[in-house]
Amino acid sequence: MVNNKSNYLWLAIIVILLLFWSKREDLFFFQNSRPSAESLDFNKPDNNSDSGPLIVSADEEINTKVFEKVHPAVVNIATTTLSMNFWMEIIPREGQGSGFIIDTKGYILTNNHVVAKAQKITVTMANGERISATLVGRDPSSDLAVIKIPSRHVNVVAFLGDSDKIRVGQKAIAIGNPFGLSHTLTTGIVSALNRGIRTADGNQIEDLIQTDAAINPGNSGGPLLNSSGEVIGINTAIYSLSGGYQGIGFAIPINTARSIATQLITSGKVARPWLGITGITLSPGLSKGLKLDVKEGVLVVQIIPGSPAAQAGLRGGHREVIVGGLRIPLGGDIIAGIDDHKVTGMKQMVRLIDKLKVGETMTLRILRDGQPMDLKVLLAERP
Repeated sequence: MVNNKSNYLWLAIIVILLLFWSKREDLFFFQNSRPSAESLDFNKPDNNSDSGPLIVSADEEINTKVFEKVHPAVVNIATTTLSMNFWMEIIPREGQGSGFIIDTKGYILTNNHVVAKAQKITVTMANGERISATLVGRDPSSDLAVIKIPSRHVNVVAFLGDSDKIRVGQKAIAIGNPFGLSHTLTTGIVSALNRGIRTADGNQIEDLIQTDAAINPGNSGGPLLNSSGEVIGINTAIYSLSGGYQGIGFAIPINTARSIATQLITSGKVARPWLGITGITLSPGLSKGLKLDVKEGVLVVQIIPGSPAAQAGLRGGHREVIVGGLRIPLGGDIIAGIDDHKVTGMKQMVRLIDKLKVGETMTLRILRDGQPMDLKVLLAERP
């Protein structure tokens, strides 16, 4: 009996020892020392694999080269504005955006809404250097502004491309400071051209570039680039229901920005031409109701005294008719074209005029009492 108990005891001890032996690597008290770093498999060199290049595709190489070429010219812009709290106390508020250096003299292009009402502007360079900047000029209508830093801080300047050559489907690369994260690169394509949006302050901006490159708060004012590292636009807005990126961003074409920046730097303001009329966009239905012989164009309703339109002899309406409960002055000229461009409505007419310069002469193709004629209009500055 005693021998049986002794046998059972030894058998139990053997089973326990075998169990511990099989789990020896998992039990801390069986490990007398920790392994060395060199003995770990993942730290051992793989002699069977060749050390390949870091750049594994042409697309990656483009992204890397563009970033290395342009990011030294991209800056982080921090602004301080003054506002009042609930207790009517003046308090400072901080804002952030992006910009990029466009001239060796220290001029930086950015968005108007980045620096609007700023009491203090601080620029952070790619190397982390913080520099105080001054406002050169801003243009709320185009949401563009120019600031300046001392030229001694400028080492790299962004090269401005030609936005008139952009085609839908081309690669688009954005560099900026989303949410304050310095020099972030995102990529996508040019999704569409000639888009129009209304900004938060109520301005309508036309001819924008649409892109699906990720643009978030803080990217505003940063460059949109092509595969050659040329700036083709200035990232300015996103379309979002949540306030974050949802695949639709907008950039101001660089050709527009170049013209605006030139005027802001040389004169501190933007001189825009104007015609000086109020008008109605004609549609086939409206033209039929008014018994007009044209299906599209702009019906001139009123001429502003002293305007370029008045000096050119353009005529407004002189008799009223009621159409659909609305009083519409008739008898005015119908604008059918500007220079070599056909005019289909008021919005398009304004866009065509905005592309011209103060002091230029344009040719209005009009219909007066059903008869076509041309008028020369010398464009003046919009009051």
